[in-house]
Amino acid sequence: MKRGLILGFFDGVHTAHQAVIKSALDYAGEAMLITFKDSPAKYFNQEAEYIYTRKQSLKKIMSLGVSEVIELNFAEIADMPADEYLKFIVQKYNPISISTGYNHTFGKNRSGNPDFLAENADKFGYKYICVPPQMFNDQIISSTLIRKLLKEGNILLANRLLGTNFMLAGTVIRGAQLGRTIGFPTANIKYTPEIVQIPFGVYSARVNNRPAVLNWGMKPTVHNTKEPIVEVHIINFDGDLYGKNIEIEITSKIRDEKKFRGLEELRTQIEKDVKECLKL
Repeated sequence: MKRGLILGFFDGVHTAHQAVIKSALDYAGEAMLITFKDSPAKYFNQEAEYIYTRKQSLKKIMSLGVSEVIELNFAEIADMPADEYLKFIVQKYNPISISTGYNHTFGKNRSGNPDFLAENADKFGYKYICVPPQMFNDQIISSTLIRKLLKEGNILLANRLLGTNFMLAGTVIRGAQLGRTIGFPTANIKYTPEIVQIPFGVYSARVNNRPAVLNWGMKPTVHNTKEPIVEVHIINFDGDLYGKNIEIEITSKIRDEKKFRGLEELRTQIEKDVKECLKL
């Protein structure tokens, strides 16, 4: 059975990526996506900085109605001429259409591009759909723009362009359990190293659809950490999460991280943070 074929890496699967996916589904009714196991940046010895983990991105892609995702090893096809790569995917997957973004490239020296795909559509018998730039406030929506917004702490706008909330995920680890002593127990996880880092600070969040307050940083008031940690207090939750995997949706930034004069002042501030979170 012929399906639409979608090409792209799709880090974060933001609203522009979603437009490409929608174009394939609208035309073909069913679509599969060809992507890569790792960012092509790694092949060029550049640092890969993801918006979501690949697992999260693939989960989001499938939730949009894509029937299958094929992950290729970029190193194995990076030096393949564009015509060979196109012939390979057409013969293997027999697509009724191919959808890409306006700036998609592939093949040796990036010689494969939208013009190339359009020129070869009749030859290989597919409909080529090139999705134009998706705009927001005169800016092109892109993973690069969203990473910039996240680094600036502009969570609200980043989430709007993502179409979902920015997320952190990890296994809950044991901390100093200081939060319990001041009435605000926390679940602690490590920040995934390859994920773009938001600024240290306090954020409004959700865990399993429950409101939560997240602190990301060095805990300067208590001086008991040598490396930054993610602590999340799930409001009105009483349960044991140690050793469990959790996903934390971050909805907005409340304030910068701050050193307080003592635990009582810290407790008072957390009370204010919880009230602010519940207002959002």
